[in-house]
Parts: sequence; C-alpha cells; structure tokens
Amino acid sequence: MTPDPLAPLDLAFWNIETDRHPMHLGALGVFAAHSPTAGAHAADLLAARAAGVPGLRMRIRDVWQPPGPLRPLAVGGATREPDPDFDPLEHIELHAPTADFQGEAGRLMERPLRRGRPPWEAHVLPGADGTGFAVLFKFHHALADGLRALTLAAAILDPMDLPPPRPRRPAPRRSRLPDVRRLPGLVRDALSDAVTDVGRAVDIGASVAFSTLTARPVPGFTAEPSGTRRTAGVVIDLDDVHRVRKTVGGTVNDVLIAVVAGALRRWLDARGDRTEGVRPRALIPVSTRRPRTAHPRGNRLSGYLIRLPVDDPDPLTRLGTVRAAMDRNKDAGPGRGAGAVALLADHVPPLGHRLGGPLAAQAARLWFDILVTSVPLPGLCLRLGGHPLTAVHPYAPLARGQSLAVAMSTYRGQVHFGLVADARAVPDLDRLAAAVRAEVAALVTACEPERPDAGRRAADAGRIAADAAPGRGTRVRTPAVACAPEGVREAGEGRARVPVAAPAPGPSGS
Repeated sequence: MTPDPLAPLDLAFWNIETDRHPMHLGALGVFAAHSPTAGAHAADLLAARAAGVPGLRMRIRDVWQPPGPLRPLAVGGATREPDPDFDPLEHIELHAPTADFQGEAGRLMERPLRRGRPPWEAHVLPGADGTGFAVLFKFHHALADGLRALTLAAAILDPMDLPPPRPRRPAPRRSRLPDVRRLPGLVRDALSDAVTDVGRAVDIGASVAFSTLTARPVPGFTAEPSGTRRTAGVVIDLDDVHRVRKTVGGTVNDVLIAVVAGALRRWLDARGDRTEGVRPRALIPVSTRRPRTAHPRGNRLSGYLIRLPVDDPDPLTRLGTVRAAMDRNKDAGPGRGAGAVALLADHVPPLGHRLGGPLAAQAARLWFDILVTSVPLPGLCLRLGGHPLTAVHPYAPLARGQSLAVAMSTYRGQVHFGLVADARAVPDLDRLAAAVRAEVAALVTACEPERPDAGRRAADAGRIAADAAPGRGTRVRTPAVACAPEGVREAGEGRARVPVAAPAPGPSGS
C-alpha cells in the first residue's frame, strides 16, 4: 500500500497538537457482564481482531516531500501509511479493576497518543464489582473523524447482523479521450468554482472577525492550560427530548443544544458566577460528507457558530432562541459564516499547516468558547464478547485555553453525554452533569399540558424561531428498545438521527 498524503484538515489537526492539548477523540463504552474475567477476555478479543483491520495499522509520518513527482506546494506535509511493525498489544491495555470508570477515563484522556505508531488506543477497565467493564477508545483526529472512529471501533467489536448493502448502479463507461465539446464548460466551471472559493473565504474571514470583535470573556469557559483532564457522563431519556420537541418544534439537536445552554446557566449560578449578558459562542461541527463517502479517508467538517442564551432564565425561550440560531445557520449552509473556518484548511499549503499550527492552536479561543458536538451511532445493539453495550460517552478534544467541551450520542433510546474539562479549571464537572439532568426535567415540566402558561410559552418559543427562519421543524421518532439477550432478534427497532457529526475543536470535528 502506497503512502497516502494527509488531507488539509487532517494535517491541521496533526500540527496543532501539543502535549497539553492532545487532539484525540475518545469514547467510553460500558458493557454489562456477569464475570470478573469478562474484561480480560474482551482485551484478548480486541487484540486478536485489531490485527485484521487495515485502518488500525495506519501510522502518520511527517515528510518534507510526499512520494511521487516533485510538487512545490506539497512540501511540509505528512502521509498516512501502514506501520510495518504494527503490534496490537502495544495499543490495547488491560487495567486493574476500578469502581470509577469516569475517573480513569479522565486520567487516560490527558495522555497524548504516541506519534511514532498508529495513533489509537483501547483501554479495558474491568469493574471492581465484577458486573461489567468499560473500554475507552482513543483515536487521533488526524486518523479519523467521529464517523470514521466509529467504523474502526465497530470493526473490533462483535460482528453486527446488518442487512446486505444495496447494489450500486454501474458507473457509465468513459472514453479515454476528453470530449472537446465539453472543454468550454469545464473551463467556465473551474473559473466559477475559483470565484466561489474566494468569496466564501472572504465571507468566513469577515464573519470570524466580527465574532471576535463582539466577544467578551466568559468566566468558567477559559483557563490557562494545565494539561489535566476530567470527564463525566450523563444519560437522559430520548423520549423526554421528543416530548419537548413535539411541544415546541424544531429538531432533536435543537433541544439538546438548549439543554446544554440551560445546564451551563445552572452550573454558573451554582458556582456563584454571574450569568447576566453571558452568551458563550458554541461551535457546532457539521459533517460535509456525502451519504456514500463514509469510507474515504480524511475529515470532512464545517460548523455552525451560535451564541448560547445562558443569560435567559426561561427554558422554553432559551430553546426558541437556539432553534432560531440553528435555522439561520442552516439557511446559510455549512459553507458560510464564522463556524466554517475548517473549510479554509483546504486553501493552506502543507508547509503553512506545519509552521502555523502552534499559532492556529492558540487562536481557537478567539474563535469559539465551547464545543458542542454530536456523534451518530447505529441503532443496532453493539456487543463485545457477547456482552451488550449499555452506555457510550463520546469525548471531544479540548482546544487550547478552553476549559469545557460537550459531546453527545444517541443510542438505544437514550442520549449519552460526554463532558471533558480541564481538571484544574473545572474541579466541579459532576455539578455540570447534574445540571444537565435538571435542565431536561425543567424542559419537560415546562411543556406539561396542565401548566396554565405552557401553551403560551411554547408558542412564544416557536414564534422566535418562526420569525427567523419559518418552516424548519423536522420529525424524528425513535422507540426506546433495550438490548435483547444474545441470539434474540428484536422487531420494530428505530434509530434516532442527530443531524450533527463529529467533534472537532479547531482547524477544526464532531
């Protein structure tokens, strides 16, 4: 297999990493088991299966000139290539039993991946009580975005009973000689694309400048980097999210972002920090992959930048504000606005990424204050060694100078939050996790039909969104179904689709 040059955004992720700000994604999967040796057996299975997954053999190597003909603009890049000395046992570690999966995950997330070998790890954490175990997967963002990381992790879990893929139509045969009649059109399209790219870059740059000029420091969201990490996990019922969505309108993702805004308000209030006028800029990564391009390597990300209405005391009006902001971003598209900075990576030569990476890393907090991302998961029940996956908490990288990042995944009728924080700046991350649960309960209560003001407040929240971008609500329905015992086929399963992809903090995911 010949070396494959890194895509521009992958190269950006590779070069903005520092020891105190590792650029890996994480996911903590918790599995139910009934044997104290289940964790050790899981580690053996992962090691045996990893050897047969080509994507897990790939290392990233810095090169001054990629293979092939001399290309001056390609100088200073990096390549993705198979590691001839790949050993799965160097990437999979079995730890001592623990009663605190999140505590162990936080300590492991702060450790950078070794750059001289394939940049991924799997840490197996047996439960102290013998009734379960957890696996923390870590993938460098230059190796995989959220969707690709899911594909690689699923390849070493138990095989899934998937329906056969639909056959693709054969591609039409093309002549080896170009059609001269199409030449004027090709030239015209190329010139049009160039003009569009320049206009998009100017628009993104102006939007970022305006966002930076109007930003104000937000206590609790910025901190001097310590290199330490703390994680926390929250699980909420997807039915509660649907109940709110059906009352107010919008999408599942709108409701979840509003939950984050309300939880941040509760957390800041509990800390004694002021929330008046506090509207942190949240980066919402958006996948720009096309439906049939999940397998080609390389991150395909843009993003939306919105201000979270943390200063608003009413949960329903907060949701209306979030919905309006998301509708405006969707109407403009993922190729415009301050959140689309990741697209500019395509216009920077490799040497620019290598030399400018440290500067770009420091500029992340000028661009946004907190990352809020969603990672889609399959609706099928995932297993390892026959043990069902009961919870999965995704973790996003933490940008330099920022103290918090929030990631979410919808799985089996529940929404699983993964919170990552600088451990010194946010010693009370569990308080934020509790605030997430409290905010969901507050939204559900506000939407109860027996409340005399529920209809008016819901209508007011919907009007906020309708005034900004009418007609954007979508219907998402997922019945909650628990994993069935081994060998039992489930009927009527649905899957939720949260329309935001992989985490990515800075060019940046997801």
